[in-house]
Amino acid sequence: MFAIPLGDGAELCPLEPWQAEEFLAHMDRGRDYIGRYVGLPDITADLDSARAWLQRYADKTAADTGRVHGIRLEGRLVGGVLLRAFDAASGTCEAGCWLEPDAAGRGLVTRAVRVVIDWAIEARGMHRVEWRVAPENTPSINVAKRLGMTREGCLREDDPYRGVRQDTEIWSVPAREWRAGGRA
Repeated sequence: MFAIPLGDGAELCPLEPWQAEEFLAHMDRGRDYIGRYVGLPDITADLDSARAWLQRYADKTAADTGRVHGIRLEGRLVGGVLLRAFDAASGTCEAGCWLEPDAAGRGLVTRAVRVVIDWAIEARGMHRVEWRVAPENTPSINVAKRLGMTREGCLREDDPYRGVRQDTEIWSVPAREWRAGGRA
């Protein structure tokens, strides 16, 4: 398996269905923290659902419509980044992330997403990378800012999350802006 070094003992690796047990254990460690803003813990509550979710991304990878990668710190799975949506024909994709609380504050997500955006733009020719985030999710908004993204607006009450409609901010970086400074 390949791994892309992120520095400080961290690396970015594929995350595949055969790793469902490890993924579920990771999700259990961070379930409450991760679930504050994203539904991933809710849809990966047991081994079968964790395996199904990873298979969904394996299928997306095969269809060239999405990808998921794990963030490992000293060999332990502590988070992940994904291309939730990937439309090569239109040149637009959406990046996202999650992280266990013990791994937060180390810049792991920023470094991992930087690798994924570089690949999407430089290797795949994507024109635009989006980042969707709850307005209250300050750490994720700070990642978008560090990556040189611009806030485009807010979809009001668009996301029915855990029975409550929440807003979603849209941040993005076009390829020309990424090349001019998003990697800094």
